[in-house]
This record gives sequence, structure tokens and C-alpha cells, in this order.
Amino acid sequence: MRTVDVARLAGYSVQQVRNLERDGVLPPVTRTATGYRIYTQVHLESALAYRALAAGVGPVEAKKIVRAVHHAPTSQALALLDAAHARLHTERTELEQARQAAQMISSEPIDDVRPSDSMTVAELASALGVRPSTLRHWDAEQLVVPDRDPARGTRRYAPTHVRDARIVHQLRLAGYRIAALRTLMPQVRQARRAEDVFAALAARDASIAARSRALLDGAAKLSAVLSLTTTGVPGKCGSGRSLTRTTFQGNAYR
Repeated sequence: MRTVDVARLAGYSVQQVRNLERDGVLPPVTRTATGYRIYTQVHLESALAYRALAAGVGPVEAKKIVRAVHHAPTSQALALLDAAHARLHTERTELEQARQAAQMISSEPIDDVRPSDSMTVAELASALGVRPSTLRHWDAEQLVVPDRDPARGTRRYAPTHVRDARIVHQLRLAGYRIAALRTLMPQVRQARRAEDVFAALAARDASIAARSRALLDGAAKLSAVLSLTTTGVPGKCGSGRSLTRTTFQGNAYR
């Protein structure tokens, strides 16, 4: 195959194909006596695998995985692929936790919070049944960040801060860890309405599903690359027969 053929079939430009070869995503190519590149099916499958994996895990990680197929033991490439699947699984688990949290958040009222007044650390701690040091820890962890009295520098919790504190308190009682809440609470502040929170979670779910499908497609293409590569030597077909220079000579492009 010519460079232009691989580009057309893989959905890339000619320069992008050359860049993938330069970056080691495609195995080394054979050249004609006049310097024209000769690509084989393994090069095309490698480009297709990278395209799918990039949609699933991003271009940097995709390059690592495909390069490992060509330049490292097969076990290393498979380990990188397994790690990518594991990260997606972790994201799905966190998403489910966020859904459960959203259910709690949607039922958290602030009607009984004084609309114009703020609360001190001691007052809010007493209302929640926690220690003042707990509220200070939540402040340090960026979970509930109150205003400060301009004259004295003491913490003052406005109604929105009180609501955030109630939500954090609920989720902590439900077993949520500080690290998970650091991710969740900024989303809560940006989307005050419950429907906004659920819409954001639905969008994240769709993104995970799309990346998971892309990763599945990329794994299938990687399997094809491995089938076309014999004894770890790139550029050979499954039978072990090298695709020679004369096979494409006369119609190869640089």
C-alpha cells in the first residue's frame, strides 16, 4: 500500500500517517530503491487501532499502547490495555456513587436556614452535631469554604455554605471519603438545581460509554495487529512471508 492508501483507509492525512510512523505507532516501513514507502496491512491495522484507542484513552496513552505492541513484549501492551479498562471501571464506580449522592442532594432543603444571617463555626457545628474542628477540616479540604469576617478573620457560613455543609455531612455519614467529595462538591456548587446535577451525570455516563466502546474497538484492532505480526517482527503477514519491495513497486507514493 501507498502512504495515501493508508491515509484514506484510516481516515488520516498523508502527513499524519508519516507522523504516526515517526512516533513508532506504525512499525518501520520498507522503502523502494528510490525511497518510496511501502506499507502493509499491519501498518493499516496499527493506524486504525491507534485511532480507536485515542478516542477511548487519549492520544498519549494510545501511542504508548500501540508502540508497546511493536517494540515491547506482548505482555506489556496487554498490561497497558488492562490498565485502561481498569480506569474506566473506576470511573463507572465513581459515577454510580455520584448518582447516589445526587439523590441525597436533591432532597436537602435550605428553607429553614436564615436567609440573611450567617452562622459561626460553633453554631453550625452544634446544628450538625459535629465538632468545630470537623468544619475547619472541611474548609482545608475545599469541601465547604465559608466567607471570612473582614475585621476579625473568623469563618462565617452563609445559607449556601450551610447547605453544602449539610450535604457533606450526609455523604460522610453514608461512607463517602474526603477524596471523592473533593471531586463531587465543585459540581454541586456549579449546578445548584438537582436537574442540573443529574444532567451532568448523564453526560458523564454517555462519555464513559463512548470511550468504553472505542476501547473495545481498539482492542479488536490490536488483536488484528498481533495476528499479522509474527515472531515479534513488524511488517510481516500472518504466514511469515515478507511483503517485498517488488509487490508495490511502480505505484508507491512517498
